[in-house]
Amino acid sequence: MEEALKRLLDAEARADAIIEAANRERERLVNEALQMASEAEARFEARREEIREPFLREAEARAEQAIAELTRKAEERSRSLREQAAQHEEEAIAAALALLLDPRL
Repeated sequence: MEEALKRLLDAEARADAIIEAANRERERLVNEALQMASEAEARFEARREEIREPFLREAEARAEQAIAELTRKAEERSRSLREQAAQHEEEAIAAALALLLDPRL
């Protein structure tokens, strides 16, 4: 009986040692993963501007195109309105002259 108890105590000690070694290995792996994640984040932060720059250039180019298109449309609309105003002015002058020259109208 004493021998069986000794074997059980030895097995328990070995199991505790295995558990402790597994816990240390788990802790080491967690720390290693945290370190790798921290390094990856630092690399990303260092390159963030480099990564963003092409997107910003593209967005600025699209904004410039949109502004150019809106400016062109506004100029066309302004030109059209000036032409219509000139035409209406001529029609108004003609109508006023007709009224002044022929009071029967």
